[in-house]
Amino acid sequence: MNSYVIKGGRIINPASNFDQVSDILIQDGFITKIESDIKTDLPVIDAKGKIVTPGFVEIHAHFREPGYTHKETLKTGSLSALKGGYTTVCVMPNTNPVIDNTFLVDYLKLKAKENNLVKIEVIGAVSKGLKGIELTNLLGLKEKGVVAYSDDGMPIMDANLMKNALQYIKNLDIPIVLHEEDHNLSKPGVVNEGFVSTKLGLAGTPGSSEEVMIARDIILAEKFNSHIHIAHVSTKKSVELIKHAQKSGVNVTCEVTPHHLLLNESEFVSRPYDTNLKMSPPLRTEEDMLACQKGLLEGTIQAVATDHAPHSPSEKEQNFGQAPNGIIGLETAFPALYTNLVKTGNMSLNSLIEKFTIAPSTVFNLDRGNLSIGSSADLTIIDLKNEFVFNEESIMSKSKNSPWLGQKFYGKIIRTIVNGKTKYMEEINEW
Repeated sequence: MNSYVIKGGRIINPASNFDQVSDILIQDGFITKIESDIKTDLPVIDAKGKIVTPGFVEIHAHFREPGYTHKETLKTGSLSALKGGYTTVCVMPNTNPVIDNTFLVDYLKLKAKENNLVKIEVIGAVSKGLKGIELTNLLGLKEKGVVAYSDDGMPIMDANLMKNALQYIKNLDIPIVLHEEDHNLSKPGVVNEGFVSTKLGLAGTPGSSEEVMIARDIILAEKFNSHIHIAHVSTKKSVELIKHAQKSGVNVTCEVTPHHLLLNESEFVSRPYDTNLKMSPPLRTEEDMLACQKGLLEGTIQAVATDHAPHSPSEKEQNFGQAPNGIIGLETAFPALYTNLVKTGNMSLNSLIEKFTIAPSTVFNLDRGNLSIGSSADLTIIDLKNEFVFNEESIMSKSKNSPWLGQKFYGKIIRTIVNGKTKYMEEINEW
């Protein structure tokens, strides 16, 4: 079906503040008309009563290929993304080998093209082997098409290396994505430092381990006028530091995960030692969680990013201290936030969609997240009234490590379209 019409849906396009019931004409993979009641003999997708948005854009995911394909592959990660409404995914470089050279960028792009599912964008490593000692060929990686740099999973502890990286990228017009954690403060912590860590007898990681690194990197970014993007913000003080820096003109953006928006350390009261609650940064206090929500609503936090981090059951079934950090999140991100923030009246639907579409696209300078005449037909169709239970059997990811198992959500993704082609359709599951 190269040409068709999506009829009767409520189109929400935050990039242009467009919100009305209209039809969309798609021809050969591009949007060619958006208007009411398009007359046509072409095939029709009935979207009456549904929401039609730009395809979601994920700027922080781990698809584990190459090297850790027992956890996830580009294909299974892409299938998971499509079920979650994502049409573009930016993948992190902490694979084995690390994405620190141009050959591996080519490899990932070729594999993504062969899979022909979501649009894969590559984030290249800042340092060789993520060791924090020597910079990668940053210019060469950009010329191969990376959209950002990151040592995610590892903080850049060496301030001089960070300074050199920021000085180098000043004119490259792409950001460094930072996992902010001072290992001198955080190790060997496995949960947030405080009441819960004491009660469970687990080593705690203080919020200051994140905050001091953010403060350092804001100072360096201001000095060189380079773009830094703070990954998975988790504390109230972090949000305050970033807000102050933005007001001062520092080129700093940030993201927050659904789990840091909706969960906090009190979850451990009813689910002690549940490794599906173990992540980095850890779940913080309720005050931190609410500050992250406020930061998202006010615009200090630009985007929602899942930090999709699959692990095999055998890895997560280890004791809490030994189990790896991270959870999957692509399939639950929108429904969880819609159910818990929009349906409760704490956030508008349009604002939430913005954080999934044009906002993350803008952070990484991607030509995505917008429904306009001539743009690629990347779309997500959502049934807000569809209530469902998220269970292990329905998960498309290769891994099942989610804290949301058994949760009831609204806002089901019923169709995901990439370049005009349906790549996911609820129930029929045609790929």
